[in-house]
Amino acid sequence: MKKLAMHWKIIIGMILGIIFGFIMNNVDGGRGFVGDWVAPFGKIFINLLKLIAVPLILASLIKGITDLKDISKIKNMGLRTLGIYMGTTVIAIAIGLALVNTVKPGVGMPEETIEKIKLRYANDTGIADKISEASARTNAGPLQALVDIFPSNIFQSFTEASMLQIIFFALFVGICLLLIGEEKAKPLTGFFNSLNDVVMKMVDLIMLSAPYAVFALMANVIIAFDDTEILLKLLLYALCVVVGLVLMIGVYLILVAVYTKKSPMWFLQQISPAQLLAFSTSSSAATLPVTMERVEEHLGVDGEVAGFVLPVGATVNMDGTSLYQGIAAVFIMQVVWPEGLTFTNQLVIIGTALLASIGSAAVPSAGIVMLVIVLESIGFPAELLPIGLALIFAVDRPLDMCRTVVNVTGDATVAMIVAKSLGKLHDPKPQEWDDNYADVK
Repeated sequence: MKKLAMHWKIIIGMILGIIFGFIMNNVDGGRGFVGDWVAPFGKIFINLLKLIAVPLILASLIKGITDLKDISKIKNMGLRTLGIYMGTTVIAIAIGLALVNTVKPGVGMPEETIEKIKLRYANDTGIADKISEASARTNAGPLQALVDIFPSNIFQSFTEASMLQIIFFALFVGICLLLIGEEKAKPLTGFFNSLNDVVMKMVDLIMLSAPYAVFALMANVIIAFDDTEILLKLLLYALCVVVGLVLMIGVYLILVAVYTKKSPMWFLQQISPAQLLAFSTSSSAATLPVTMERVEEHLGVDGEVAGFVLPVGATVNMDGTSLYQGIAAVFIMQVVWPEGLTFTNQLVIIGTALLASIGSAAVPSAGIVMLVIVLESIGFPAELLPIGLALIFAVDRPLDMCRTVVNVTGDATVAMIVAKSLGKLHDPKPQEWDDNYADVK
């Protein structure tokens, strides 16, 4: 077992967790046992990843900026990063809309299935909460998203893990360190360099428990699927989303092969632990420390590029979620509001999904909130909104897991492209948790 690569260990843990979950689903008291004695270990693992996410973003961004030693390079890297992220997001939405208009998964859905889904989910408090959250965001004003980037209390931003605010603060500190001169900045840059190394070593240690944590997470996910009949009824819609996500990963692999001249299979092998954790946690923010470790040490992206591109990507790059927006919005309209399926509305969906993805929370089910914003932008009837969300609510969690994989893969792809364009892509230098253990002894 010790000789197995990390991604194989995680896959084994995932498969065993799924099998264990299905067994516990059919045993009296099995669900309670998993919830009480297995699921907490998965939560501990996620908490540990979240614990180091904020210091990692802060340290890596500041280190990356000070390593550049030139403010003009920050502008250059930032424009390239945002441009590529927006480009891939538009491609993702276009793929989703093309698929859903071709397959038409919502056309001809039996009335009894719609009624059953309405009875089961339309009055779910989770749906009501998502609608309220989306309404609060849309009513806040057109420039509220810009206002939210600038923190009034950075310690509160740390506590709430407000990614964009932390990124702004780190950029601000890094730029000011460049402006005061290398000699004056040396004590603080040394601190952040050391902090970055410490946090990356923490990632190595936390990853030792990843296979067991994934076992716990997958077992907990399986026992949550309690209505397999509805899941089967929505299979065509779910397959439409999954096929779109697979096609989007294909786009990434083409970009990696053509632009960076790296093997697509090698790329997938190196990034697979981050992908598997993204699938298990449904959170690109929780996966960020692992994504950074894999991109820097196993894909060969310089720390100054990874430290900038990946934290920004975890917040503004939601290709998988945006693709899902397009498919889900059109699917809902096909079922309950077919008169809304105009070409103009679909163009509005592309624009709104692109804007909604920027600053969206990198946490489970954030896509539902984005979807409400997208539907409201095309004048979707308010009285049909709970029914529309109910149609997809049953399969949202497994699809959320899949689209988070695409989000993380997109971040890694863009990091490689930006690094290659800046001459910052080198041979990988993987580090193990015990590299310096002999020196310590």
